[in-house]
Parts: sequence; structure tokens; C-alpha cells
Amino acid sequence: MGFLSNILNLGLVVAGIRIAIPILLAGLGGLFTLQANILNIGMEGMMLFGAWAGVFVSYMTGSVWLALLAAVGVGLLAAVIFGLFGVRYRCNIIVAGMGLNLFAGAFTMYLLRSIFRTRGSLSDPRIVGVPTLTLPVIDKIPFLGPLLSGHSLLVYVAFVLVAVVHYFLYRTPTGLRIRAVGEHAEAARSVGVDPARVQFLAVLISGAFSGLAGAYLSLAQLRMFVENMVSGRGFIALAAIYFGRGTPVGTLVAALIFGLAEALSMRLQTLGFPSQFMLMIPYVVTVAVLIVVSRLAAVPRRLKLPSFTEEARE
Repeated sequence: MGFLSNILNLGLVVAGIRIAIPILLAGLGGLFTLQANILNIGMEGMMLFGAWAGVFVSYMTGSVWLALLAAVGVGLLAAVIFGLFGVRYRCNIIVAGMGLNLFAGAFTMYLLRSIFRTRGSLSDPRIVGVPTLTLPVIDKIPFLGPLLSGHSLLVYVAFVLVAVVHYFLYRTPTGLRIRAVGEHAEAARSVGVDPARVQFLAVLISGAFSGLAGAYLSLAQLRMFVENMVSGRGFIALAAIYFGRGTPVGTLVAALIFGLAEALSMRLQTLGFPSQFMLMIPYVVTVAVLIVVSRLAAVPRRLKLPSFTEEARE
């Protein structure tokens, strides 16, 4: 019992929440592209660009707000590149996404080594991280205090964005257009909606969210930049979307599950379990979730598509 209490406790839940945030932010952005019938494989690269831009601007200016703005802006720029190839010029969406991911890994590595003359990582006291937020009154309450208070500001922003994205997709004309294009592009075109324009907008929104997710990794979770620090979280975010059946709340639940899985793997490593096996836990959970989702009946149409169809391209 004492052994289990060392593993399954409040600290594990708190760590799981914090680890889940970049997956949640990227997943919320990926919802827009999935609803528009685009599989955004490039979220991994967008997150990495956002992580680099956040650290670089924070280091150079000492302003975390400018750093966050830069991360979102660079995420948008990466999304423009992805959108031009994947939507405008109708390249294979998988190839376009993988190409962006590879480019992001190589280019951020080049920038780190050419600008800062260092390899592997960049850590410096001049890097200003995202501030934490203490909730008055709540922080004094046992159990709820450690669970709800003392997190990075972006943690609270991410949970608020779940409601914002839900409202945007299901209660606004633009959200209706995005979903209509994803369901049937020709039907949307017949009422005056340009599918390519809507899909490009969805890619841009996804890029902004992914850039913010990368900034969380480098400025809130670690306060440093590490080469290829995204480490598959963009793909895990895609899995979270599928597990959540393409809904914001479902994506939130899935992100928390993946976050808890990673937190558990880290906790088990500290207790002496072989790290080689413990590091597999989040990815094993990801594969298991995708297998379960693929076997479910009545899966929404968009979740069955590996990429946007020819009718969506036309």
C-alpha cells in the first residue's frame, strides 16, 4: 500500500495536468483542421518553431509577453508554409506535414548552433518564463489548493480555450463553415463557401495554437530550449483528437490521460524502474488508444479520413 501511495497520489495528478497542456493546446488547434477535413501532420514542426521563437525572443527582450506573441506568430508562419503546399498547391498532405517537421528540427538546430554556439540545449537566466498564478482562497483549501492553484498562466488559458473553441466551432458562422467544408466540400461550395479558403483558415488557427503549445514547453514547463524537444507531442495531440472523437471536451479528456501516462512513466523512473521501458508508456498508451478508436462503431466521418479527399481539394 505504501508503494502505491508513492506512485498514485496528488502529485501525480498535478504533474499530469501540467504535462497535458501542450498536447491539449496543439489538439485544440488540430480540431480546426480535422473539422475542415485536413490531417495536420505538421503540428510537430509548428510546435518546435513556437518553442524556439519563444525562447529566442524571451532571451533577447526579457519580455515573456513578446515571446508568447512571437511563438504564435512563428506558428502562423509555419502554418502558412504547410497551407501553401497542402491546400493551395494540393501536394500530398502527409508529405507536406512530414517535410515541415523535418525542416523544423533541422532549422532550429542550425539556429541554436549558429546564434548561440551551443549544442543540445539553451538555458540562460535571461530567459523569462511564463509566470505562475496563485488563486486566492482556493490555494488554502486542502487537496483543491495544490490541484487548482500554482500552475503556469498558460494552464488556465488552455482550459478556458476549451470552452472558447467549443463555442467557436458550434455556435459561430465561421465554425459552421469549417464543419460544413469538412462534411461535404461541394455542398458548401454550392452555397457560396470557398472550401480552400476555409481550409487555409483552419490551418492558420492550428498553427497559432501549435505555436502557443511550443511556447508552453519552452517557457512554462522547462524554461529552456532543447533540440527536438517536442518529442512526438504533435502526433500525440492527433491521437488525443481521435480519442476525443473530434470534440474539444473529448480532446481535453484524452490530453489529461496522456499527460497522466507520461507523469506515471517519470514517477516510475524515479523509483528505480528501467527508464528504457518506462519511457515507452505514453507511446504505448497512444497506440492502444488509436487501436480502440479505430475499432469503435459509428466513428465520425472525418475521423476515418487519413487526409482530405479529392472532393475537398476541388
